[in-house]
Amino acid sequence: MATYAATTREAYQKAAILTASQEQLIVLLYDGAHRFLSQAAIAMRDGEIEMSHQRLRRAEAIINHLRASLDFDRGGTLSVRLQAIYLFCGRHLNEARLHRDPERVEQVDELLGQLREAWAHVAKLAGA
Repeated sequence: MATYAATTREAYQKAAILTASQEQLIVLLYDGAHRFLSQAAIAMRDGEIEMSHQRLRRAEAIINHLRASLDFDRGGTLSVRLQAIYLFCGRHLNEARLHRDPERVEQVDELLGQLREAWAHVAKLAGA
């Protein structure tokens, strides 16, 4: 049975998603990727291979969604560059998994964190 706090948190999260602009949704995706990448790096350090794999898969799904949602007609060169970054992230996470290297996971997390901050700025300007 869900607690009141958990139910309230879930309701707030659903409302935030349903009322978010496109730019804010992208920021939320980056936030999710950060959460899963952080959990993956911790699990990898703790030797929890299955947990790290599951968390990496969740982060990779978000990165793949971000890549699939690129609009090359409207985004032009920016979309091409973002695609290259997302592809790099995917390859780097595969290497991290193969070598059980949490530092590579953290490098991807840092790179996506920089993109997240840029999108947060865009979302703020769009909402102004």
